[in-house]
Amino acid sequence: MKEKFFKDLKRVYQLVEFEQKELQKFYDIFKPHRSLVDTKLIDLEILVDDFLVLLNLPVNGESRLAAVNRIVNLREDSLVQVMKEAGFDEEDIIKAKEEAYLWISKFYIERFERLISKIEDENLLTPFYREILKGAHKVGVAMSSWQSSWTAQIINGVNRELYRLFNSDEEKIYKLLNEKNLFDPDIDGEPGDRSYSVLRIKDGKFESIPYSKAFEEEVKEVCRRLERFILDLRGLKDEVFFLENAWISYFTKIKEALLEEKIENLIPKWADVDRAWMKITSPIQIGHPLEYYEDHYRKAVALEWDIRIVNPDYQDNRTKIKIEKAFKKIYLDIGKNRDSIYENSIKNLNRVQLYIGRPLSWYGAEFNGLFSAQVVPNDEKVSKEEGKKIFAYADMILELQKSKPPMKITKEVFGAKLVKKFRKVLETPQIWHKVYDITTIGHEYGHILWMDESSESLMNRTGQFKNVEEFKATVGGLIAFFTFEEEELWEYVMEDTLQRAVSLISWMETSEVLPYYIEGLLHLKGLFDSKVLRFEKRLEVDISKDSYERLKEWYINIYKSLVADYYLEKSDPKKFLDNYVEKVGKRYLPKDEKVKEFVLYYWELYKKIGRVIEE
Repeated sequence: MKEKFFKDLKRVYQLVEFEQKELQKFYDIFKPHRSLVDTKLIDLEILVDDFLVLLNLPVNGESRLAAVNRIVNLREDSLVQVMKEAGFDEEDIIKAKEEAYLWISKFYIERFERLISKIEDENLLTPFYREILKGAHKVGVAMSSWQSSWTAQIINGVNRELYRLFNSDEEKIYKLLNEKNLFDPDIDGEPGDRSYSVLRIKDGKFESIPYSKAFEEEVKEVCRRLERFILDLRGLKDEVFFLENAWISYFTKIKEALLEEKIENLIPKWADVDRAWMKITSPIQIGHPLEYYEDHYRKAVALEWDIRIVNPDYQDNRTKIKIEKAFKKIYLDIGKNRDSIYENSIKNLNRVQLYIGRPLSWYGAEFNGLFSAQVVPNDEKVSKEEGKKIFAYADMILELQKSKPPMKITKEVFGAKLVKKFRKVLETPQIWHKVYDITTIGHEYGHILWMDESSESLMNRTGQFKNVEEFKATVGGLIAFFTFEEEELWEYVMEDTLQRAVSLISWMETSEVLPYYIEGLLHLKGLFDSKVLRFEKRLEVDISKDSYERLKEWYINIYKSLVADYYLEKSDPKKFLDNYVEKVGKRYLPKDEKVKEFVLYYWELYKKIGRVIEE
């Protein structure tokens, strides 16, 4: 039975891969020597143009590329830039983003239904896991319907009102939230690191409303579908992994958490969801509401929902072992005795469930962007008991990178010779996957380090924890590479790091991904300090062993400083960030004048040619 299941899983993986390649054909529209009579490409082009017309946007090469990025990559930033250039005001942009979301969700839901029908027609997997795919899809459709009102109430509602009330002073917003106890309390009654509620402002008074009351009809519909899902599963057995009770318990816990009406019970109830979820170890996984990047103030957990499948051919790369040994070395070098943090980090590393594969389907908040990798749950109390899961979509990311057309801005900034060198790694998948293991899977392992159950809540008093945590995670992966350096890889790792740091500048005005933008600014500081990058009207890049050694030393020093003075002490990282970045108006910019000069140069260039394809 198990042998047949994994054979079927391989077939499902191929079907998902085929679907992604079909999506990537949207990029073929931009190929300079494309066939003008290819009816499939003509149909795709018409679809893109209809999407732009729906949004009242101009139909041209740049707006088409922004639309394709929204459709295929699920990225909004370049499309929003097109809206600004078209003269849209803030309200126009909100309305157009919602129209785009509805179009995207309908587009993908129809594709997922065809894919699940194909799996059903071919009688793949087992009846139990086919029911998992069908039931999860139905719940996902309801989650997607809910997403619009979630965004309207939280992101475009109360958060804009807070921003206006406090005249954009975010420190005052966090002070208010803390003083009035407007965060969902954790199991110990302390302010939690995330919320499952909505803030309401009425007659100058503030109160928290649980999702079950703030979105009463939407929650009822999701729970109705969960009930049906549970009933359908009760008549089936998981004949391969014997997890039928674990699955039913998991969906039951989700339903109970969604219906919870007492604010003080929300985080504990969702912690029970995570505990039940950690018991599910099959190669088919569900992703439920876990992350909270979109809401900067109260960290309201987003409406994630997806189905993930494992690549049956993936071979473990031993990244975890390297991360653990590097962590132990740094801890000893620092010389501070913090047993709780040390033991928690080691235990979590050793209990990681690693899932390398692809997303089969996704819904809700994920129509606004998929992750390339993820480590969850975020609840550190649960992680202390159960460990964590790491997911990574290596195959999907490689294919996306290969399918994207070369961009004019990349050549303008780095020069044709260097761009050609950068793209060479895409032709050597074995090397690319090794770099991905270091910089992306290493990043997810890096999140696990230097934390215990109270770290995030204590470090997030001014809302800056996420803005340093992404940098800490990436550098954790790099430190492991430096500790077990492979001569054939240092140049590729260096190139990947600097390309990503520069590209993240394009997210300057995309608030949902602010932590990654700030991470990019911190990397740029290191790249300039180590003279890998210089800027005198044009960017100069030094990819040599000497500059690499300087960069390596910079990373090791800043990492030790960050974890010793902030993570081990559980202190607010605002002081750390204040050394490197400052808020100028609505934007964060580097404090270092040379780095700032380059960032502003790139941003202006991005606005002009960020969506222009290299001919």
